[in-house]
Amino acid sequence: MSDYLGLIARHWWIAVLLTLAGTAGGAAYNESLPREYVSTASVLVRPAGLDANVAGGRTRDEINLDTEAQLMRSTAVVAGAAKVLQREDVDVLAGAVSVEVPPNTAVLQINYAASVPEEAQAGAKAFAQSYLANREGNAKAELERQAAALRDKIKDLTEDLTKINSKLSDANPKSSNYATLDSQRDTTVTQINQLNNKVNQLATETVSAGTVIREARVPGRPVKPTAAVNYAAGALLGLLAGLGVAALRERLDKRVRAGRDLVRSGVAVLGAVPGKGSGCTEVFTPFSPGGRAFNRLRNEVVAAFRPGEQVVVVTGASRGPAATLVAANLAAALSRTGAEVVLIGAQLPDSLTEAAPLARLVGVAPTPGLSEVLAGRVSLAEATQRAARTPSLHVITTGGTATAAGMLQSHALRDIIATLRAHADYLVVEAPSTSASADAQSLASLADAAILAVETRRTSRPEVADAAEQLRRVGTPLLGGVMMPRLPHRARRTPATADEQATSAEPTGRPLLSEDEEPVEAAANGHKPHADEQTIMLAPLDASALTELDEAHRQ
Repeated sequence: MSDYLGLIARHWWIAVLLTLAGTAGGAAYNESLPREYVSTASVLVRPAGLDANVAGGRTRDEINLDTEAQLMRSTAVVAGAAKVLQREDVDVLAGAVSVEVPPNTAVLQINYAASVPEEAQAGAKAFAQSYLANREGNAKAELERQAAALRDKIKDLTEDLTKINSKLSDANPKSSNYATLDSQRDTTVTQINQLNNKVNQLATETVSAGTVIREARVPGRPVKPTAAVNYAAGALLGLLAGLGVAALRERLDKRVRAGRDLVRSGVAVLGAVPGKGSGCTEVFTPFSPGGRAFNRLRNEVVAAFRPGEQVVVVTGASRGPAATLVAANLAAALSRTGAEVVLIGAQLPDSLTEAAPLARLVGVAPTPGLSEVLAGRVSLAEATQRAARTPSLHVITTGGTATAAGMLQSHALRDIIATLRAHADYLVVEAPSTSASADAQSLASLADAAILAVETRRTSRPEVADAAEQLRRVGTPLLGGVMMPRLPHRARRTPATADEQATSAEPTGRPLLSEDEEPVEAAANGHKPHADEQTIMLAPLDASALTELDEAHRQ
């Protein structure tokens, strides 16, 4: 669930954009659909004569409204409506009408749908009129049929009466036959009178098929398409598409975003630096959140060292200033314990300059540095500077010799590391990224442990896995990875200004020599330094050892 919520949090804008696009698509689809207007006419159905419907329908009367609703689409009713509307498309009219029967009522609601409001009103009105006219006509026809049947019976009885009268005229009034014929005549006369009364009742009966209790009106808005449904359907489809695109993008995105991504790449998480990338381009104070994170990292590194181990190399899985920041802060955290720490910048300058160079981070001059020492231009003592704010931290910057490529794999660097091992408590080496060159492997082979600096949302999981594999192949234990927030990168090296060049020419953080001290390189060459020349010596380092090492480098 946390993975899904994180996916939504990271790609919410995709879901929002596609939801809006889906809503717009639903609106466009809604506008493209034909409009359908429905007008309704309500008819109160009354018994008309002797109804042919079966009693026991939806009402207590002898009218079955379900049957009446079906009669609305009968041929006679539809033909009558077509005649009123002066149309010939009978099938279209039959498909446009529908009937609803409200519960416990004797009312039929006649609905007629059309693309034009006025047509819907005219259709509902025409069907109501046609239905009532058809019902009234059927009732009158039934009454006429009954009256005709009665008149036929009267005619037959009249003929019988004529025969009886003829027989009576020939019979003896005193005979028994005469009495019988007289009785038959009276009975026939009575039946004729009764049938005449029924015929008179049928002739005078008033037929009322029903009444329109609600006239059809012009509908104000269409019932179809349903805008809310189409808009909601478009928004839902857009949201589903957005979630699908976000999931696909997450699947294709190999960048490291959280600690679980490191673990999936086979690298343990040593720590994570809190805050935003723009606030992590410095050496943290001891009690800041970042400082506390690196204090914990220092404790883990010291605990991981076995007796005699003191060199840790910090490399990045991808190009960027992450390794520089981790190395500088780790060295500062180690030096806060009172130990003598040497921070070596071994990341040679290339076409990209990082946003947090080592010299600016620790407050020392950018040159001379390691590249000048490896090229034999300066001595190790001259390249070693003391950090201004941390007395027990000694820094050897990367330097400014861009042509020193390949020297990081030379024996001279091995000798420098070996010499510094003997005179310092801890060595922290800032190495190039494993994706930039093979120098990280070479430096890792000289170290006792390695730390991988990972820049979140910039370093990819394959880069982490490749870096871990490179370090394992040279036999250096990988303690784990330190996660840094995404840091600002500057695109190209900018030319140094005059003030910056002056600052670079005058190293900072170096104590002035006393009158009886000489720089190691100057003493070896028989050169007497000027009074304003400065250098620095590691407090516990032996100057003669460094001088001999420099002599070997020059030879």
